[in-house]
Amino acid sequence: MNKELKIFAVVAAFTIALYWGVEPFAHSQMHAHVDGNGLVYDGKADIAYTSKDKVKAKKAFWADVKTIAALKGDVTAGEAGFATCTGCHMDGAANMGGVTPPILDHAGALYDKNYLIALIKDPAMAMNTDHKFTGTRTHPMGSIKAMMTDNQQIADVVAYIKAKKAGEVTPKEAYVESCGRCHANRYGNSTQLGETPKFKYKKDELAYQIKVLEEQDLIKAYMGKIPPDLSIIYRARSHHFLETFIENPQSQLHGTAMPRVGLSENGMHKVMAYLEETGDPSKPARDALGPWVLLFFVIFTILAYLWKNSLWRDLH
Repeated sequence: MNKELKIFAVVAAFTIALYWGVEPFAHSQMHAHVDGNGLVYDGKADIAYTSKDKVKAKKAFWADVKTIAALKGDVTAGEAGFATCTGCHMDGAANMGGVTPPILDHAGALYDKNYLIALIKDPAMAMNTDHKFTGTRTHPMGSIKAMMTDNQQIADVVAYIKAKKAGEVTPKEAYVESCGRCHANRYGNSTQLGETPKFKYKKDELAYQIKVLEEQDLIKAYMGKIPPDLSIIYRARSHHFLETFIENPQSQLHGTAMPRVGLSENGMHKVMAYLEETGDPSKPARDALGPWVLLFFVIFTILAYLWKNSLWRDLH
């Protein structure tokens, strides 16, 4: 018995050393830890990933955002200003400049107030992709800067969005509105054009696939490459990585063309729930079965130990 315990102790020691020593160290070298900003959009998270010549401009931009956020928005006045957005941001909108404008039905529930203000004031700065739009290249939403220059007007529009476009949103709706225009999700049966319909005729299916390829070409021209399918991203990456990457893509992949989405805490929770649902649909059943499996091993271990003692009692 003592010999068996010694062998077990040696194996356990090596296992613990590998699991708690070598593996975490190797992981820290390959994937450096990145601290999130708690879904607070104030510009502080941008500075670490901004060239020195742009730091001053970034600070001034987010200082203006803070000033606008302090204004009391008028929901009624904001409705009139919001009407200028619906020309592009509507269901079935066509691709514009490489990206399809999102619908804003749940924007108040999905996106942070400061981010919405920043987005109207300067989309490229808000999305932290201003490094892409230099020289003559402009952001697809760049015209909004010329349309809404008054701080009070911006505050009114955002007040309207937060008050009237903030209904209850499902995880799938949250994903579609914030991620689905660029990312396909094979397990969620969706492409960049939305949920894939069922086709009666093969020719209709092929025609739809051509439309998807054309949309992907436009996105590729805008982003530089086709964004990855997110079917199993929840299992491929850690929860922390996904949260910090969605919050500020530059923090995990400096120079990436992926824009910051600006999700609020509620929006992040819903999007992550959908990614978990499509990427690991068996998790609830597995979690429910887990305690029973552990109980089985406990009982099995006790029975095996008693059985071993009964067989070897006269041989020791």
